[in-house]
Amino acid sequence: MSLASWFRWNEPPNRISQRSPTEMVVETLMMELSWQTKQAEKQQRERENEYRKIKTGVDYGWLVSYPKQSYDISPGERLQLEDMCSKIHPSYCGPVIIRFRQLITEYEPEVQEVSRLFRSVLQEAAEKIKEEEEAKKLAKQWNTKNKTSLSLTTFKSRSRISPFMSDIKTISEDVERGTQPTRRIWSMPEFRNAK
Repeated sequence: MSLASWFRWNEPPNRISQRSPTEMVVETLMMELSWQTKQAEKQQRERENEYRKIKTGVDYGWLVSYPKQSYDISPGERLQLEDMCSKIHPSYCGPVIIRFRQLITEYEPEVQEVSRLFRSVLQEAAEKIKEEEEAKKLAKQWNTKNKTSLSLTTFKSRSRISPFMSDIKTISEDVERGTQPTRRIWSMPEFRNAK
């Protein structure tokens, strides 16, 4: 057995991702959540160090060693967030991340509040997606309804109005024929051109 088969050097690398767009959205949004959680934890540690430094007057920060990541989201909450992320359309992934970052910088939440803030951004995006889908559905219904009603009215109007098959004498018919109009009995006065 050769070493090449063990290390798989001969296999071509997969260039096209085999993941679906939904999986990629979920992974991207969850990576953003974990990164923001780490950043919030780091800021919280820095605030605690500043407070301790002000309170005691001495800086022992060089003695303290912190764990890599002490806060983690519970598995149940993580599954709920992943489920909510799967409902986000890929075109909304970027705006969701931007909105989440805006809220993080605006509120500067504690580590425990980051996942709740993320959940609120996901719910806001899901509601917006639902509203847009309903608006598209109503627009589509309106367009099809308008087309059918317009075609029915034009059909009805064609069947009822027949301007060339009239028994009523009009002034325009007399002018077209070149005859003198008969004396009118209408309420309007008669105007004649002087020849």
